[in-house]
Amino acid sequence: MTAATHIVERDGRKIAFHVIPGVLPAIVLDAGGGNDSSYWSTFAPELAKRTGARIITYDRAGFGGSDEAPGPWSLTSAIDDLEAGLRALGATRGTLLVSHSLAGEIATGITTRHPNWFAGGVMVDANVPEFYTDEMIARQTKVYAPLIEKLRQAPPTPATRQLLALSESFEPVSRAFHKMEWPKTVPVVVIVAETPPQPDPADAQAWRDAQSLFASKAANRTLVTAAKSSHNVAHDRPDLVFDAIASIRLQQ
Repeated sequence: MTAATHIVERDGRKIAFHVIPGVLPAIVLDAGGGNDSSYWSTFAPELAKRTGARIITYDRAGFGGSDEAPGPWSLTSAIDDLEAGLRALGATRGTLLVSHSLAGEIATGITTRHPNWFAGGVMVDANVPEFYTDEMIARQTKVYAPLIEKLRQAPPTPATRQLLALSESFEPVSRAFHKMEWPKTVPVVVIVAETPPQPDPADAQAWRDAQSLFASKAANRTLVTAAKSSHNVAHDRPDLVFDAIASIRLQQ
């Protein structure tokens, strides 16, 4: 199935949303940091085929078909961008939000802002507030410093500039995110990879523990471990993501 691109303008910038036609409520797929909508290029058509639902993906600022956002990366601005797209596309009732990695922060923010818009969420090895303690923020800053330096040395592109902006705002954004709470009225399936993104075994265990703690905070949250999967669960174990989506849709 072919997606049609819809350009949504916000704050003087163009944001590219890609829509596979289908019935409402929509299913929105949000990729992790450093990825654009092409992350879902295999998954989205299969999901449309299985569900008959309208499938929405999009490119965050500076990636794919979307304009760059100047200055440090802002979680609030990223939430505003997604909100503008969902309003423009009429996806504000019974929507199911599937979020990978960094997109977990955007999902937490937009569901908190508009809990009545969403039938539920699927967090696909996604960032959860419980992981971002002051100690873990300091550890992650140190671990990823060499990668960030490598980005600084790379030829500048819109994507590398946005990743550098993300790294520069990592500490204040992560501290603010740590204080956020997923709304208890919105069900969520929490999928955690057997092999999380953190290279250090202690940090990887802290990631698993944070996912478990997040899932334990409400009766309408389910924790699923993706055996034999890396951080890219949607590529390694798409069956688990399809099953999680189906379980949320059964509750609608």
